[in-house]
Amino acid sequence: MSSSTSIDDLLAFEEEAAPRGPQEPRSRTGPVVRAIAWAAAVVAVLLVGLRAVGLQVSLPVLIAGVLAVLAIRRVTALLAPPPPPPAGGRAGTGDDDGSYNWGARDALRTAINRWEWPLDWSMTRPERFTGVVLPRIGELADERMRLKHGVTRESDPARARVLLGDRLWTFLETPPHRTPSPRDLAVIVAELEKI
Repeated sequence: MSSSTSIDDLLAFEEEAAPRGPQEPRSRTGPVVRAIAWAAAVVAVLLVGLRAVGLQVSLPVLIAGVLAVLAIRRVTALLAPPPPPPAGGRAGTGDDDGSYNWGARDALRTAINRWEWPLDWSMTRPERFTGVVLPRIGELADERMRLKHGVTRESDPARARVLLGDRLWTFLETPPHRTPSPRDLAVIVAELEKI
């Protein structure tokens, strides 16, 4: 499966366009109407289900029970604590001291975790690096070469070797026996970004 998004596209920053004209305030009746529709649907299903098995339940009691359950569900969702910060992370808000807000759920943190977790795992198990991280780095190299030069390691190995350089080519083609240090990985990533 191929993608037309490059590393440069993912890291590009574009400001959002300013809203045009005055915006209408959101109606408060929308969520109420949805909640009532949900409650009515649940009551109808429960009523039919209970009657199908031969049970008779008072309609006001059933409605009150469904509304109570939906209200408790809503309140607990609003009062749920934020997720704990990852190990080694700082628990500050980030707003006051300028640090990263670990409690926020954002796409950047998710993307970082996709790399951070396998790298952490590979420190204790080098075979994880060879099996998980190294193929991802190879995919990034192939994608950058494909987008900028129209080749991959598989389609034109000789040209790919020239584009990658000896160090990066050797790193990708002969898996290391140990997990590279953070400094070695920084050098590899810098060479990858030069492609």
